[in-house]
Amino acid sequence: MPELSLLVGLAGAFIAMMSGVIAIPALVSRGRGRRTARVDAVRRRWAGGAPEENGSVARIKRDDASGKFQLFDRLARRIIPRRHNLRQRLARTGKRIPLGTYFAANLASGIVGFVVAAFILGLPPLFAFFAAVIAGIGAPSYYVGSLGKRRSKKFTAQFPEAIDLIVRGLKTGLPVSESIRMVGEELQEPVGTEFKSVTDAQGLGQSLDAAMWDAANRIDTPEFKFFVISLSVQRETGGNLAETLQNLSDILRKRRHMRMKIKALSSEAKSSAMIIGSLPFIMFAILMVMSRDYVMQLFTDPRGHVLIAAGLGSMTIGVLVMTRMVRFKI
Repeated sequence: MPELSLLVGLAGAFIAMMSGVIAIPALVSRGRGRRTARVDAVRRRWAGGAPEENGSVARIKRDDASGKFQLFDRLARRIIPRRHNLRQRLARTGKRIPLGTYFAANLASGIVGFVVAAFILGLPPLFAFFAAVIAGIGAPSYYVGSLGKRRSKKFTAQFPEAIDLIVRGLKTGLPVSESIRMVGEELQEPVGTEFKSVTDAQGLGQSLDAAMWDAANRIDTPEFKFFVISLSVQRETGGNLAETLQNLSDILRKRRHMRMKIKALSSEAKSSAMIIGSLPFIMFAILMVMSRDYVMQLFTDPRGHVLIAAGLGSMTIGVLVMTRMVRFKI
């Protein structure tokens, strides 16, 4: 019971600390947000003749405060810097993840990391705090990044088929917008979903170039940017768009084949890097189970702190070097 009370008390103190860290910047920035809103209102009033444009943009823009955590939505809009980049990163996953949900996941991961480090691993409070910060920032970011990369790879694999479908539509006499709509209806997620969003944006009054560049920023793959640039150049200079897109489809397939060949040739080096990089952590876990007192001297003795810093620094440099050695750009 005393250990349970201590656990609850420390967890409550940590939550109170995090709440203070969140609430203080929110209260400070409240007045600044009101002043910014008033300045924006004056700008819109003096802009003149742009209410319809502003209305169309407002209809196209997605509401980020529609999540389940309304309080975290409001706090995230006031605290998180560079929210536009984070929104694009969340949209790249293909799932509707509001900022508030992501912010709540950060706090939950930080609390779990603190409890595990302090009470399960028995680390000192300072190390437990750093573990909480790393878990709170790293775990949701890694999850969102992995979802985005997985979806980008799937999009790149399906994208040549979408270009071929557009080429067939152009050869039969269909306009570009109708061919894009056909791709959105025929193909599955993620290619069909993204092309359908372009068609929906056009239906709301957005131009084709603007809708395609919004999708390119959201998808963030060089293959799709090549496609958008080809459409933009053709609209300005003219020419046979079907032949241009057919050549682009062949180039994208060759790029994919070359990427797969490089992946097969570098798989041995990547496996060796993963094994070498994980060995110190595996040995640390084994020693932690077999001789806990012996390992804890690294955290209680100042000389152990120096050894931990030197080991982590050398491991980081080694991993970065091996990563650069097996990474190739096509």
